[in-house]
Amino acid sequence: MTTESVMQQQRRVPAFASEIAGTLAVHSQYVLHGNIRDSFLVKDGGALQIMPMVPLLWHVLRPAGFDALVTYDTVAGVGVHPETNEAHRAVEQVLGATVLGRRPSPERLRVHLTKVVGTAEQPPPESDSTRPAAGAQAACAGRPAARLAFVVDHASRLVRSPTQLDQAERDQFLFFQKLALTAPRYEYPDRPRALHNPVIWLVEGERDLPVWFTAGIEAIRTVAAPMPTLDDRQEMARLLIPLLPEGAEPEPGRLPPDEEFAGLTEGMTLDSLLKITRLAADRGMGVDRIADATRIFKLGIDDNLWRRTSVREQITKGQQVIAERVLGQDRAVNKTLDILKRAALGLSGAQARTSGHRPRGVLFFAGPTGVGKTELAKQVAELLFGDAQAYLRFDMSEFSAEQAADRLIGAPPGYVGFEAGGELTGAVRRRPFQVILFDEIEKAHPLVLDKFLQILEDGRLTDGQGVTTYFSECVLVFTSNLGIMKTETNERGEKVTYRLVAPGTEYPELEASVRKEIRNHFTNELKRPELLNRFGDNIVVFDYINPQVAMQIFELQLRNVVTKVRAELGVRLELAPAVHANLARLCSSDQDNGGRGVGNLLESNLVNPLARKLFDDNAGRGDLVEVLELHPGDKDEGPSLTARITPGGA
Repeated sequence: MTTESVMQQQRRVPAFASEIAGTLAVHSQYVLHGNIRDSFLVKDGGALQIMPMVPLLWHVLRPAGFDALVTYDTVAGVGVHPETNEAHRAVEQVLGATVLGRRPSPERLRVHLTKVVGTAEQPPPESDSTRPAAGAQAACAGRPAARLAFVVDHASRLVRSPTQLDQAERDQFLFFQKLALTAPRYEYPDRPRALHNPVIWLVEGERDLPVWFTAGIEAIRTVAAPMPTLDDRQEMARLLIPLLPEGAEPEPGRLPPDEEFAGLTEGMTLDSLLKITRLAADRGMGVDRIADATRIFKLGIDDNLWRRTSVREQITKGQQVIAERVLGQDRAVNKTLDILKRAALGLSGAQARTSGHRPRGVLFFAGPTGVGKTELAKQVAELLFGDAQAYLRFDMSEFSAEQAADRLIGAPPGYVGFEAGGELTGAVRRRPFQVILFDEIEKAHPLVLDKFLQILEDGRLTDGQGVTTYFSECVLVFTSNLGIMKTETNERGEKVTYRLVAPGTEYPELEASVRKEIRNHFTNELKRPELLNRFGDNIVVFDYINPQVAMQIFELQLRNVVTKVRAELGVRLELAPAVHANLARLCSSDQDNGGRGVGNLLESNLVNPLARKLFDDNAGRGDLVEVLELHPGDKDEGPSLTARITPGGA
């Protein structure tokens, strides 16, 4: 092992902090953005330490000969780091003894920065009440008495909007820009390196300060503090795991606790790992329950609905219950139940080393219209959670515009509707355990599909307000009619729609056509093959309803009509055998539109003329209505019927 590699093992500092410390000879100001509120792992010869941002900056600047950090924000005012007598003296030598703890005006902030930077450019005129002592004033015209760095925290709060500055704000940042351009480098005794005394602006977003402030200005360096990597989280987990009780004996083949913890917290900060550990310790949860502690921290819910015995019981009974409500789709129902069983056991994505952050289950329902895709999604919600309200539907035809993605996650800051948040993210935070249906996904705008890609891969979305929503306990259901009909433009520029598969097509042929068209749509038309890959083998293809199933649906819907008439009007409805047979034949003729087609024909041929008859003849409670004949309609009048109304049912 080389000397250099040994030193690297003995010293560990985040790259962005090393970048600042290593470029002080050429940059006088830094805009540090991104993950600035996190904790960071630092090792310098001794044990691994956990540091917040300001101590981290001091850790990397101190070896360069800095005497102290001056800290500032609009609430706490001017402060010193570290809190030592030497650091206080160094700051007082440059700024004076009365500035610490005070919240200076914008003009005084300019003076403070000028003194720390040490530029020969004089500060703006001051009133007698704010004029510094003569010694301090002189210091700003030459080398400051101490080597300091000035850290402006919450710098984005210095302006109301970075894109709409008033005159005072514009002048303020123009002054700061000129300060960066004119800042000299200084050497100090026993510290021969000529370095800038830097100003470090801490902001959450790269564009939180005016764009022109940094654009093309080499003296001001923009540096990003990234989210922790898997290695960072695993290193942090190794520090935290020993703080928890041992818990139960780990199952054979289970990931080591540090790897499990790191995998469960993808996309989270190291500070979140600290808080999860604190939560687990507070509840007496052992190492074996780190996944539960992580889920509670993410979702705020202690009860894991997926572990309830009722979920398994419901899925066990589900095959019979669903088969009674979604008729003629045995293959689709069986595959759906297999995927739900996998989800209930927590085995979705089990082939991946860490999959705990992805949605609990994903279903892609494809096939003809009206065959039960949406109905099966509703049944899945009731099956899993025993609650029809644990079901959220989005019609993707409403999300075909470019800006539609904002409805899901909320508008960005500064745009209309920002305060309202996102429809999808808000609903999932309110109810983390639910089924979410995205109906007719092929109609969604590509920017909306990008959000689905993030949900399917990472199991989370960050909305316009910066709040992260987790989908790890949701079941996502997508529906599509791809593979049945196709619309193309002919040589004359006209759009022509034609059928790819017709009713009566054998199921293997229909399934192959649907899968082929789905693959073509995502790969060639949308250029999103990665999204199709996220669906994997969770594509469930529905069949056309056959004549026997159409008859079953008819009988079911006819019973609903009879029941509704009795419940709403108190009228008993009976159909003559010939009418019943004729109506059944008529309503089961539209297999193209599935069960919805049966219902539409039943409404046109029975419900509408029946309602007209009952209304016109003023049928009352207790009456018996016997439908004796049906009459087809023409272009002027719709279908009608002949009925006998017996008062009191006698």
